[in-house]
Amino acid sequence: INEFVAPAAGFTIFATANTKGKGSDDGRFAGTNIMNEAMLDRFDWTLEQEYAPKTTEKKIVLKVMKSLNHEDKDFAKNLVEWSDMIRKCYAEDAVDEIITTRRLVNIAAAFSIVGDRMKALEMATARFDETTREAFLSMYGKIDATVRPDEEEEEAMPDILREGLDDGEIV
Repeated sequence: INEFVAPAAGFTIFATANTKGKGSDDGRFAGTNIMNEAMLDRFDWTLEQEYAPKTTEKKIVLKVMKSLNHEDKDFAKNLVEWSDMIRKCYAEDAVDEIITTRRLVNIAAAFSIVGDRMKALEMATARFDETTREAFLSMYGKIDATVRPDEEEEEAMPDILREGLDDGEIV
């Protein structure tokens, strides 16, 4: 209507992006495009948000579990340890996929429905290719004594992970 609206005190705009305006050629963030410098320059500064500390992430998972009337403190602790292990491996290029906080929340939701830790993990990792899925499930089995994948799944694990588990470095 051709009218200027002055922003109220404290008005702020936040924008989020997974690619920092650089687009994505690897398929991880389909539909993202490269943003031109003039647009990017309009944002005075940027922050990079890492994953929450393990204690905070555990609180998030426990809160979701509690809201679903299916709280399991040991499972929440194990999930956070597992995702942290995978993220460290991802940072070292040992695996090509990552477990996000959102995926942990999805696992907690699946767990509230099926009541089985391993089944919930299998459901939440089904989107990954078979080798990655089996490696991730095997990695979880090293953390949680109540579920132990078979030897075949452990062999699917990348060498760097298996060696770290054998040495006790990762867990």
